[in-house]
Parts: sequence; structure tokens; C-alpha cells
Amino acid sequence: MEIVREYTNGELTVIWKPGLCTHAGVCVRMLPQVYRPRLRPWVDPTRATTRQLIEQIERCPSGALSYRLGCGSSGR
Repeated sequence: MEIVREYTNGELTVIWKPGLCTHAGVCVRMLPQVYRPRLRPWVDPTRATTRQLIEQIERCPSGALSYRLGCGSSGR
């Protein structure tokens, strides 16, 4: 069974699939205020704008991060 974690800022939901993650660190380098590996939960999408989150998620090299806007449209 695939593990999927979701984190929301009210406008956008960050979807993380840890089984796909290659730990390249792109997320942490681009938005260290959002992606904080030493904390739980490690993702806090309220600490960036929706636009910033989308730009970062679209650069995830493994595809472990994706997003869903509002009522269900998803990206990536």
C-alpha cells in the first residue's frame, strides 16, 4: 500500500509520496521555511504563498511532491 501524506494551506494541498522521494533536497533548498525535515509535521504550507509552493513542487525531480488546488484540480 502506497503511503501518501497531505498538507494544506487552505488554497492548495501539498501531496507527498515518500516512497517516490529520492531526497534530492530541492524542496528544502527552495523553501526551507516550509520543508523542515527535523520537525513533525515536516511540511508546513502555510509558510509560503500558493504560487511559491507550485513553483517548488513543479521542480521536484522524483515526482514525490504534487499538489491539488481548491476543489480538486491537481498539478504535476
